[in-house]
Amino acid sequence: MAIAKLKLLEIEFPAQQYDAVLLKLINLDNFHPEPASKFADSVQGLSVLNRENPYADLIARMEEARDKYRLQLKSTDVDNVRMNIIQADTFFCNVLEKAAQIEKVKEDLLTMIQENEATIAQLEHMIDANIDFDRLFSCKYLQIRFGRLPTMNLDKLKYYGEQKFLFKVLHKGTKETYCSYIATADNAPEIDNIFSSLYFERIHIPEFVHGKPSEALEVLKEEDDTAKQYIQVLDQRIEKLFSENMEEMNHIYSVSKKLNETYDAQKYVVVFGKNAAVYGFAEDKDAKNIKEEFEKLDDVKVEISSPMSDSRLTPPTKLKNNWFSRPFRMFVEMYGVPSYTDFDPTNLVAITYTFLFGMMFGDVGQGIVLSLVGYFFYKWKGMQLGAVGMRLGISSTIFGFVFGSIFGSEALFEHFMEPMFLPMKSENTMTLLMAAIATGVILIIISIAFNIFLNIKKKHWGEMLFSQNGVAGLVFYVSVLLLVANMLVGMNLPLGGPVYIVLLIAMPVVMIFLKEPLCHKLEGEKMFPHGFGAFFTEAFFELFEVMLTFIANTMSFLRVGGFVLSHAGMMMVVYTLAEMVAGGPGIINFGYILVAIIGNIFVMCLEGMIVGIQVLRLEFYEMFSRYYEGKGKPFHSIQEK
Repeated sequence: MAIAKLKLLEIEFPAQQYDAVLLKLINLDNFHPEPASKFADSVQGLSVLNRENPYADLIARMEEARDKYRLQLKSTDVDNVRMNIIQADTFFCNVLEKAAQIEKVKEDLLTMIQENEATIAQLEHMIDANIDFDRLFSCKYLQIRFGRLPTMNLDKLKYYGEQKFLFKVLHKGTKETYCSYIATADNAPEIDNIFSSLYFERIHIPEFVHGKPSEALEVLKEEDDTAKQYIQVLDQRIEKLFSENMEEMNHIYSVSKKLNETYDAQKYVVVFGKNAAVYGFAEDKDAKNIKEEFEKLDDVKVEISSPMSDSRLTPPTKLKNNWFSRPFRMFVEMYGVPSYTDFDPTNLVAITYTFLFGMMFGDVGQGIVLSLVGYFFYKWKGMQLGAVGMRLGISSTIFGFVFGSIFGSEALFEHFMEPMFLPMKSENTMTLLMAAIATGVILIIISIAFNIFLNIKKKHWGEMLFSQNGVAGLVFYVSVLLLVANMLVGMNLPLGGPVYIVLLIAMPVVMIFLKEPLCHKLEGEKMFPHGFGAFFTEAFFELFEVMLTFIANTMSFLRVGGFVLSHAGMMMVVYTLAEMVAGGPGIINFGYILVAIIGNIFVMCLEGMIVGIQVLRLEFYEMFSRYYEGKGKPFHSIQEK
C-alpha cells in the first residue's frame, strides 16, 4: 500500500549526442520524462528541440502502400539503426514505381472489362436481331439509334405512321422494349424528338463493337476472359516484386519507426546553447542504473536529486500494490490518481470493497460461480474486472457460509452444516441492520483518521484541527454516536452531562463553524477578509450541510443490510416459482430445476451489477470524499505515452 519513491534525474549532453541519448530514452520503460516546455517557457534562452523529421513521410507512404497492396509490412526490433534516409527513400520509390507501372496496366484492363461488361449487358437484348453494326454505322445519309422505351408506349407509335423513319423491335419485355430506328440525316432531329416524348432512352454502341450482336458478344467475352487471366499474371508480378524486396522494406520500416520515435521525443529535450538536457523521474531503485546506462555515452552526465527539488515540476505517482489489491487500482484511478505526497488508498479500497460486496451478495454457490466467471474473463481476455470478480466471489462464498445460503437455498445448506446467521429470521433483521450501520460508522471513522494523518503529513494544521473531516469532526461524530448508543442500548454510561455536551459536542461544532477564520488566523491572515456578515451566512448553511452529511453518510450503510435481505428475498421468490412450476412443495423435477437455474442466473446478473455499483458509491461518496483528492498525475514512460 505505497506510492513508489522517486528521484528527479537531469540528463545533460552535447548537441552531437541527440540521437544516441534519445534512442536510449525511448527504450526506457521506467523513466517518466517531463515536457521541455515547462523549462523553456519560464527561462529566457532555453528552447525545445525542434528538428525536421525526415522519417514521418516515408513511414506514411510505406503504410499507405501496405494498405493498398495488403503487404505483410511490420516493425521489428533492430540492433543497428544506422540508415541512409536518401538511399532508403530511393529504394522504396523504385519498388513503388515498378508496382505502379504494373498497377496502371491492371487498371486499364479493369476499365476495358468494365466497358465490355456494360456493352455485353446491352447486346444480350439484341442477340436475336439480324443486324450488322459495321454496315449500319458506315451509312453516310442515314442516322441509326439504338435504345429502349417503355413497352406500354409501343402502341403510341401508330400516331406517327406518316413520319419518315424505320422502327425495329430487337427484344420485347413486359416493362421495357429494346429497339432501334433509322431516319435520314435531315429528319433525324424531328424523329429524335418524337421518340424522346415516348421516353426513349438511347444506348450508345461503342466503336469497338463489330459485326452482328452474337459475333460481337463472343469477341467481347473472349477479350474479358483474356484480360482477367492477364490481371492474375499482373497480380502475381506485384506479389513477387514485393516478396523479393520485403526483407529490405521491413528493415527500412523498422528503423524508420524507431528513429521516428526519437523525433517524437524531441519535446522532452531542453536546448541551452550547444548543450541540451532531459528532465524526468524514475524510481529510487532504478535511478542509479539509468545514470550508469546514459553515462556510458561520451560527454553525457546525469544528476540525481530529490523529486521535490525543482518547484516547476510535480512528481508523478507510481502506485505499487500487492497481488490482492492490484486489480482494484482501476476504481481508485476512476476517482483520480493520488498526488505524490498523498496516501495510496488502493489496499483500503480492496479490503472494504471486497468485504461490503461479499456481505451484500453472500451466497456459497453464486460466489463460487462469480469467482469462476471472473477467472475465465481474466485469463481469456486479461480483464482486470475479472480479477476483481475472483476476489469478490471468494468473499461472497465466505459470507454465504455465514448466512447459510447455497444458490439461495437455506434447505440445501442445512444438509451440510448449521447456518450461523439467517438474515430472514425476524429476530435477526434488526441485528443485521445495526451491524450494517456499525460497519459504516467504523469505515467513516477510519476515513476521517486517514484525513487527519494526511493533513499532518502535509502540515495543513487548520484542516487537520477544525475540518468536519479533522479532529473537530471526529470528536463530534464519535461523541454523538456514543451518546445515541448509550440511550438506545442502555449501557448506563455517565454520558450526556453539561461538560460532555459542551466540550465534546458543542465546542467541535463551533470549531467546524469557525474553521475558515481559524485557518486564516493560523496562517497569519485576516480572520474575516470579506466581513463577518458574509462569513456568517455562508458558514451557517455549510454547518447545516455538514450535520446532514454526517447523518446521511451513516444511514447510507443501511443499504448493506438492505441488500442482504433483498438477496434472500429474491431467492425466496425464485424457489416459490420453482415449486409452483413443479406442482407443489418438495417436488423436484425438470421444471423445478430449470426455473431454479434461470432464477439464479437472473439474480446473479441483476443483483451482482447493482451491488457492485452501490458498493462503489459507498466508496466514493461516503469514504473517498473525506480524505482523498485524486489530483495527482500518473507515472508514464515514453513507451506508455
